[in-house]
Amino acid sequence: MTFAGQEFSPRFAYGEMAQVTEVTGTGMGTRLGTGFGRFTDAEIPWTVQYDEVLLVLEGQLTVRTGNGEHTAGPRDCIWLPAGTELTYIAESALVFYAIEPANWAEKG
Repeated sequence: MTFAGQEFSPRFAYGEMAQVTEVTGTGMGTRLGTGFGRFTDAEIPWTVQYDEVLLVLEGQLTVRTGNGEHTAGPRDCIWLPAGTELTYIAESALVFYAIEPANWAEKG
């Protein structure tokens, strides 16, 4: 799989601010979801329902939580445990993400 072959799709109601492309997930028989995300002029409130690791590849990403702001640049990582209430903030950033479980939206 090459990065150049990835097709990005809008993410939820924030399609103008966030687009993603999946690399691995439940369709491949794994509980680990991975992919790339692009953030553009983003300020996106969210509560993660999974453990998540973000690796910034380009630009800068800030994650605002109740514990303050965590800013990452290229080659920096941010770990977010399930249940974290946050806001993703970025002018322009490309990240690689890993989440577990990949099927979090199916949980009831």
